[in-house]
Amino acid sequence: MTVVTDLRTLWRFPNFRRLLTVRLLSQFSDGAFQVGLATYVVFSPEQQTTPGDIAAAMAVLLLPYSLLGPFAGVLLDRWRRRQVLLYGNLLRSVMAAVTCALVIHGVPNWLFYLSALSVTGVNRFILAGLSASLPRVVDPDRLVVANALSPTAGTLAATVGGGVTLVTQVLTHTAVSEDALALIAASLIYGAAGVAALRMGRDLLGPNPAEIQPRVVAAVASTARGLAAGLRHLTQRRLASWALAGVVLMRFGYGALLVMLLMLARNSWGNDGNGNGMTLLGLAVGSTGAGFFAAAVLTPGAVARWGRLGWFSLCAATAAVLLPPLGLPFHPVPMLIAAFVLGLTSQGAKIVTDTVVQSSIDDVYRGRIFALYDMLFNIAFVSSAGLAALMLPPDGRSAQLLLLVSALFAITAALIFRLHRGTVSRETPPLPPVSPETPTIP
Repeated sequence: MTVVTDLRTLWRFPNFRRLLTVRLLSQFSDGAFQVGLATYVVFSPEQQTTPGDIAAAMAVLLLPYSLLGPFAGVLLDRWRRRQVLLYGNLLRSVMAAVTCALVIHGVPNWLFYLSALSVTGVNRFILAGLSASLPRVVDPDRLVVANALSPTAGTLAATVGGGVTLVTQVLTHTAVSEDALALIAASLIYGAAGVAALRMGRDLLGPNPAEIQPRVVAAVASTARGLAAGLRHLTQRRLASWALAGVVLMRFGYGALLVMLLMLARNSWGNDGNGNGMTLLGLAVGSTGAGFFAAAVLTPGAVARWGRLGWFSLCAATAAVLLPPLGLPFHPVPMLIAAFVLGLTSQGAKIVTDTVVQSSIDDVYRGRIFALYDMLFNIAFVSSAGLAALMLPPDGRSAQLLLLVSALFAITAALIFRLHRGTVSRETPPLPPVSPETPTIP
């Protein structure tokens, strides 16, 4: 069936429509909120932003989310999920408004980050609640399709939210006002997402009270033991563990280049005071998104031709070869092309890794492995931002960092190609739709 046919079939389930509405509103707000945060930290005139500031912001907003994320389900499985979607979004609405007020009044950065962290922290419960609720609103035969389409629609909503916010900020470029506008818009739409949850019955989304584990401490301990068991299982699956290591290395390089791009947009391309830096950053985000889309289109055919790991190694090698000539001039147009290439190659490698992990890991361990995957992905992202903070000058022009990332991609390509040649089976099972939920800003 085509995507349109699948969506039309799912649309016949009224509670699926209601749950999807909550997701779209919630993730649209996520995109707007994240762009509001990014532009305040990077582009506000009163912020003398350094690479260290960006790295600190990433650490504050991503690490708690990554480390505590696997344990969110312990509480989520004890609370009515409809209530989580209702009160979680209403809480985020209030905290986004508070963050907006802090931006307007120019409070110390630690207080701003604490408020922003409260919004992003609740996001773990919202996203997990949306995913856990799907089996309650569609029948089992359509659950796989719902799992493919619903997160994809949410990711697109977040991208649109971020894009609309960037365009609005460029058109209303007046110092602090565009940041405040983004945050207050996110606050209002978070509120709308919470109200939309009221269209579903209080007990519709579960969980079943009879299946709740009676003690929270026992549930947390069980989750920790499960993660440890998943890690042991992963070490016994050579193909999955090496593919995961490869994609984490690519994510590390991606994060370092993102910090470089932000500093270039702020201090090298956007020092005219006319918002050109923000415009170019928006174009770079769009170029990267186009690369993501191209990866989704090209990867199935490429895997059929070169194999999963063959395509992975080709993606890494392409990034390694093209990055220096495109990036070293540090000019906007070649950098926009580099953003497209990086989006294509990094997402192509990730689709392959997701598929390898899905097909190599026993079903009983998959949830835990993907929880570990998410943790490693974000830790690599934050670590690379820390390295960039040490190497980047204020204007973002660092040939050493760019060449280091290129070398890292080349090493990844060589390792994955060696694994590809050593793989006994050359079968390439079909790639399932994979729609990981990631920050709006690449």
